Amino acid sequence: MMVMASACHTTVQTSATDSLVTIDLSADTARQVIVAQGTPEVYQGHPTTVLLPDGKTMYCVWTYNHGGVCGPMKRSDDGGLTWSELLEVPENWATVYNCPTIYRLPDPTGNERLFVFAGEGPNGSMYQSYSDDDGETWSPMVPNATGASVMPFCTIMPIEGGKRLIGLSNIRRPGEQEEERSNVLSRSYSDDGGATWTPWEVILDLPGLKPCEPELVRSPDGKQLLCLIRENVKRVALYMTSDDEGATWSEPKPLPAPLHGDRHKAKYAADGRLVVVFRDTGHDSPTKTHFVGWVGTYDDILAGNEGQYRVKLLHSYKGWDCGYPGLEVLGDDTFVATTYIKYKDGPEQNSVVSTRFTLAELDAQ
Repeated sequence: MMVMASACHTTVQTSATDSLVTIDLSADTARQVIVAQGTPEVYQGHPTTVLLPDGKTMYCVWTYNHGGVCGPMKRSDDGGLTWSELLEVPENWATVYNCPTIYRLPDPTGNERLFVFAGEGPNGSMYQSYSDDDGETWSPMVPNATGASVMPFCTIMPIEGGKRLIGLSNIRRPGEQEEERSNVLSRSYSDDGGATWTPWEVILDLPGLKPCEPELVRSPDGKQLLCLIRENVKRVALYMTSDDEGATWSEPKPLPAPLHGDRHKAKYAADGRLVVVFRDTGHDSPTKTHFVGWVGTYDDILAGNEGQYRVKLLHSYKGWDCGYPGLEVLGDDTFVATTYIKYKDGPEQNSVVSTRFTLAELDAQ
């Protein structure tokens, strides 16, 4: 379903707290697509997406309720402009919970499979399902060997020339005795394209802070990994880098203020610029609590620069309850950003909604 408007509504403003221009697309309903409509009774939450190599087939998975049961999945055959009805998945998907993520993962021989990971199944660990036919059929959910989990893999990156996969997420601090709902960043490896995974290893523990929901970005020259990190106490998002394919990491530093947010997802545009979408948590941000995007370069982040500009993508009529996005780039350099959000006033609960943009049209603003 696509929501159309009779006219576009785009505004440009400069934040009162910095010099960075913010382009407001949130009222431009012509670029918004409703993937799954919320109702007064049904809350649609926490989507992620994957784009297949044909550049137009896209899958979206999400939950019912906040951190609730997995199962809903749809497919788009036209780059996210229209979506199927709910697809059939194995019954036991409804026994796993929390923020499913979907990936197309390569194995060391170059073959690829689709995977869906869910944060917590009946035994308290991460569960996963796979498809060998590009999403036509799916296996039942089974536990993997990572151990007790909070989130599924928030990010997965091929490393060592495609020989391995590294997956990052957040877990409770092992043996926690003092800190309620602690979060530490954790790492797991797969040597068989995602079928099996190693037990969690903690890579970042900041007592008194709660780092979580990492996102990996490879540098333009391919030599470095950048990890963008949500933080739940001070709400000052962090980053760290690795020059050895994730084996060791630098000390964490605050991200530039325009990138302070939750659950970053990042993709490169064809011209090499970096686009990052997230839920805005900036303390003095005029778009705080809404679904936003940032446009800049990889080097901007390392240098502490603000970037080129920001974009208010969708307005949240329920405050903080949005984000957890999917982000895809189509062949014509159109970005498709998908989130869960209460996108209008009324009795309806959160919906899964996407919005579309190109940097060329934003640059023209």
